[in-house]
Amino acid sequence: MRQHLVAIGLLGITLTAGCAAHSSKPIIDPEGVDMEQYQADIADCEEIATQVDQKAGEGAVGGAVVGGLIGAIVGDNSVGTSAGVGAVVGGAQGAATTEKEKSQVVKNCLRNRGYEILN
Repeated sequence: MRQHLVAIGLLGITLTAGCAAHSSKPIIDPEGVDMEQYQADIADCEEIATQVDQKAGEGAVGGAVVGGLIGAIVGDNSVGTSAGVGAVVGGAQGAATTEKEKSQVVKNCLRNRGYEILN
């Protein structure tokens, strides 16, 4: 059972990391854009996005609870392992959620400054 939990945890982390990687830098239409001004604007928008609350801790706690409950329900002798795997997966999901939200803040900020965001 422990091997299954570890495999599930690793799969969850891999999928979550993949989703987070796809929500990174915005792609703009460079037609008529002063790239020097764009660099200044994106730096400002990324600074604003740092205000997004970190969700990794919340995800880790929720994942630990769910993992522990699943371990208890299926009769796993190592409920602590189940909770640990749940915490890792939940923490990764929380981190991915934070990165996605930050990416959206940057894109919205750039749109508000007149850039055409393509992704």
